[in-house]
Amino acid sequence: MGESASGLAIETSGLVKVFGETRAVDGVDLAVPAGTVYGVLGPNGAGKTTTVKMLATLLRPDGGRARVFGHDVLHEADAVRARVSLTGQYASVDEDLTGAENLILLGRLLGHRKPAARRRAEQLLEAFGLAEAAGKQVKNYSGGMRRRIDIAASILNTPDLLFLDEPTTGLDPRSRNQVWDIVRAVVSRGTTVLLTTQYLDEADQLASRIAVIDHGKVIAEGTKGELKASVGAGAVHLRLRDAERRPEAERLLARVLEARIQLDPDPVALTARVGLRGDGAGAAEQASRALAELARSGITVDTFSLGQPSLDEVFLALTDRPAARTGAPENEANEEQEIPA
Repeated sequence: MGESASGLAIETSGLVKVFGETRAVDGVDLAVPAGTVYGVLGPNGAGKTTTVKMLATLLRPDGGRARVFGHDVLHEADAVRARVSLTGQYASVDEDLTGAENLILLGRLLGHRKPAARRRAEQLLEAFGLAEAAGKQVKNYSGGMRRRIDIAASILNTPDLLFLDEPTTGLDPRSRNQVWDIVRAVVSRGTTVLLTTQYLDEADQLASRIAVIDHGKVIAEGTKGELKASVGAGAVHLRLRDAERRPEAERLLARVLEARIQLDPDPVALTARVGLRGDGAGAAEQASRALAELARSGITVDTFSLGQPSLDEVFLALTDRPAARTGAPENEANEEQEIPA
C-alpha cells in the first residue's frame, strides 16, 4: 500500500469543525503511521465521528489542515477518495437486497464487469463467513452479520485506508470478536485502519497507537503502555471484607496514598492509582503502607493486587468519567454516513 513521504497515512494540524455554537472538533492533531490500526477513543459526543467525516471528505473543515497519504482533504478530495473507504455506525447496504446482490451491485458501481463483480462478491462472502446467507435479504441478518457485510462492502476494492467508525457498537461478544478478526486480516494485507471506539477492550485488542479525544480535543496520545504510564506507576486494587467500612477505607487510602480513589461497582472494591512520590516511595512501598494502615484501623482486606493501570483507569483519569462497556452510537452531527467511491 502507498504512503506519504513521511510514512504517515493521516496528518492533521489544528483541525476544527463548528456546528452553530458547538466546536465539535477543536484543534485536533493526528499523525497516523501507514499500515497500522490507529485507535481514536472517546465518549459519546467527543468529536470522533466528525473527525472521521472530515478526513473522508464528507465534511468540510472549518479550520486547520488534514492530509491523507500526502493529499489535502480540501484541495485534493478526489485523490483522497480514491484511496479510502468508510464503514460508518449504521448499515450502508440495501436491506431489501440479498448479501450477494449488495456486493455485486457495489462492485458494478466501482467499475467491475459483472463476472468480476460476482467473483469478488463470492470471495468476500466466503471470507467473512456469509456464504450460507448470500441469498438472504440483509434485513434478515443478525447485527453481527450486518457489520460484516458492511465491512465487506468497504473493501470490494481494497483501500489504502479504511475508516471504521464504532464498528462493534451493540454487538454481542462473539460478533465483536469476528469483526476484530476481520480488522486484523485487513491490516495484514497492508491497509491502514483508523478505528473510532468507545470500548477500551477494543482499542486494547487492535490499536498500536491510541488518541484519546474529549470535547473535540486530543487529550492524550501514545501506545497503550505510554498511556497507562501517564496516569501512574501502578494501580492498587482492594476488596474489603465489610462493605460498610468502604467509606472509611476510601478516606484512609486517599490520605496515605495521596491519590484519587475510585469506588468500583463491586460494593467492597476500591482502586487507587499510585506513582513515584516526592519522598521517593515507589508503588509497591506505598501499597504496603496502605495495607498496614488499613490493618491498624481494623479494616480487613480479603484480596489485594498491584498492577499497571488499565485502559479503563486511564480513561477515567483523562476524561473524569468511566468508559463505555456497552453503548449507543455517537450522534455528533446530522449528516448521513456514506462510503466514498
